Amino acid sequence: MQCPHCGHGKHKVIDTRERGETIRRRRQCLVCEQRFTTYEHVAPSLLVSKRDGHREPFDPQKLLAGIRIAAVKRPVSSERMKSIANFVEDRIQRMGRAEVTSEMIGNLVLDQLADVDQVAYIRFASVYLDFSHLSEIRSEVDRLMGRSDLEADAAGRGDARERPSAG
Repeated sequence: MQCPHCGHGKHKVIDTRERGETIRRRRQCLVCEQRFTTYEHVAPSLLVSKRDGHREPFDPQKLLAGIRIAAVKRPVSSERMKSIANFVEDRIQRMGRAEVTSEMIGNLVLDQLADVDQVAYIRFASVYLDFSHLSEIRSEVDRLMGRSDLEADAAGRGDARERPSAG
């Protein structure tokens, strides 16, 4: 690392402070004696393979932003959105892979949103699944509704609801 003031490569660390996952260091150049600050953080080790073939580092903030956009004006708390993002990040980290597909991440988010808020699920799916026709959205809604019906049946709340007697 070179001094930003004179370009010399020798300096000393005069102060170090941890800030979450980042370390802040104050340094002093041994030639010009000017001070400067550097920040150290762990380089991302997990890459996301996108549909178009390019790769980018996994960004938990980008994941959370996508969930927030899907859940805007829905009864989903910030804590719940963060817990979904944390769950997804934890699951992909536990896989122990250096690279995961965006499809894998999207499916994990959809699985979580299906149980939390079905409108947020459809919003996320409409971007993630890249619907190009209304029929694709209808098909996804039908699939989601079928899932809800199965869960209701399993919980004993199937479609055979009791109706009040007429007489």
